[in-house]
Amino acid sequence: MKPQTDATPNSASSIFERFASSVTKATGSSAAFIIAFLTVIVWAVTGPLFHYSETWQLVINTGTTIVTFLMVFLIQKA
Repeated sequence: MKPQTDATPNSASSIFERFASSVTKATGSSAAFIIAFLTVIVWAVTGPLFHYSETWQLVINTGTTIVTFLMVFLIQKA
């Protein structure tokens, strides 16, 4: 039985690598930066509306944590 090497990835691995590469390319685009920037601006502007509550803060904290966690794995694979 021949061990599988990186030179001959299985179907699932190949699909994930293509996905990771596509996501990394898309999230590194100018459009993605603008969307992220506008998201932060909208969040900041809504601060007074929500009285800078803990829930208001939790929204951006949770969002950035989830995105960062997932992107670490995608970027390392791409």
